[in-house]
Amino acid sequence: MAEEFTDQPMGVAEEFTDQPKGVAEKQGEFAFTDEQAQLRTAVRKFCAENFDEQTVRTLMESEPRFDPKVWARLGTELGVLGLAVPEADGGAGGTLVDQAVAVEELGAALACGPVFGTVFLTIPALVAASAGPVRDELLGALAEGTRTAAFAVPDRAGAFDAAAVNVAATVDGTLTGTVERIPDATAADVLLVAVTGPDGVALYAVDATGPGVQRTALTTLDLTRPQATIEFTGATGQLVAGTDESERVITHAFQVASALLAAEQVGAAQHLLDLSVDYAKSRLQFGRQIGSFQAVKHRLADCLVDLEHARSAAYHAVWALTDGSDDPALAASIAQATASAAFAKIAADTIQVHGGIGFTWEHQAHLYFKRATTDAALLGSAEAHRSRIAELVLDDAPAERVPRVATGTR
Repeated sequence: MAEEFTDQPMGVAEEFTDQPKGVAEKQGEFAFTDEQAQLRTAVRKFCAENFDEQTVRTLMESEPRFDPKVWARLGTELGVLGLAVPEADGGAGGTLVDQAVAVEELGAALACGPVFGTVFLTIPALVAASAGPVRDELLGALAEGTRTAAFAVPDRAGAFDAAAVNVAATVDGTLTGTVERIPDATAADVLLVAVTGPDGVALYAVDATGPGVQRTALTTLDLTRPQATIEFTGATGQLVAGTDESERVITHAFQVASALLAAEQVGAAQHLLDLSVDYAKSRLQFGRQIGSFQAVKHRLADCLVDLEHARSAAYHAVWALTDGSDDPALAASIAQATASAAFAKIAADTIQVHGGIGFTWEHQAHLYFKRATTDAALLGSAEAHRSRIAELVLDDAPAERVPRVATGTR
């Protein structure tokens, strides 16, 4: 049944039951509230004022690669760093949907800052962990933007891999080992580290500037998202999640990160599509707008379809994690497989639409292309997530829940 939509992103529809036309199911998926629309507007305005293209270019070549004062304003003035953190823990008391709306706008602007390490991974891990002095103090500081963090936990395509943990606790309780290619670790104040002990894997918070911690900055394709290899040699850590809950906490963090990264990719892809459409309307060849040529129109139409698929998958994953409406592991992998592929394709097509200028260092298209390439590998490639989807839907599906395959006969 077709519905009329109001001020919502294109392609994001509401789910309805057998109600009169235009009456949305209460708290149904994809129905954004007025408050979320206002949040989107506020974050977009903040990004326009603080993350314009020249500012991003300056920050990505600075150390640290973000402005701590602007980062603190994101936490205190806008409250967007801890939108999904309960008020009792120092957050805004919102939902993961609120967080995704803000992240989408940050992605559109290529906002420089430890969004991936702090907002996508560490904060969700702390929210899922049991309350305690270390957890509570750190969570409040991260939500306010007064401290930053990185998540030094290995993964296999966005899923926790306990066998890959090679940081161990020694007899005297200190940590030894190496964790490679950790986003946002170069300037993080705190490192959340998975540590193998005699009873299993636990999660520790480690002062990134403390003794026994050595960070080696890596040369990355995307200069707006720095990475580092971390070596622990007798470092001291504080327990955040014990062996009884660490796997649950880490798994939740990776699933949230996959969904939020997909929302960020959607925001960046939307910016590129808008950029390409505007250029196609203004660039003239043979006395005509290039947007009037069939090859360009078809390319942009395909980009729109890919973007809308990615947007729907990303927000479905966010809602699945919010209210348990679907298997979060499955929804997160679908979101990553769809959004990573869409962002990469739209970034490449943006360069093609812009022609020669799109290939130059002076044009912003290459900044987004590098972000798309990097993001597609951070929590597993699209191919890796498609493989996991096949495992979850086919290989691991219980007999009483065999997936229905459409035959076209009914």
